[in-house]
Amino acid sequence: MTQNPFDAMGGGGFDMNALLQQAQQMQEQLQAAQERLTDTVLDGTVAGGAVTVKVSGVGDLIAVEIKAGGFDGSDADDLTDLGDMIVAAYRDAKSQADALAGEALGPLAGGGGLPGMPPTGQLGF
Repeated sequence: MTQNPFDAMGGGGFDMNALLQQAQQMQEQLQAAQERLTDTVLDGTVAGGAVTVKVSGVGDLIAVEIKAGGFDGSDADDLTDLGDMIVAAYRDAKSQADALAGEALGPLAGGGGLPGMPPTGQLGF
């Protein structure tokens, strides 16, 4: 059997070069979006600015800023509260980073980037 299985798709076959070019373009777009995310800094703040955490657009922790005078380092409860606020501020900033990444990468990383293909999750498996 020497018949091309892609002949049934119409148009006389399948253009592998066009598919490879499209894949290369998508890879370049994905890399550019990832670089923009890495360079983006987002703030998560709690307790009226008592604690601010900075993360990159990919979620890497960059800095923790604690407002002076708000915490007594000798009080165990204050230190526990401070730790909780740092975690809450990080979660705030990380959720912003995740949302930004979803916007920047969504069409490239899971939105059904190939023409004629349904978006991810709609393939039935």
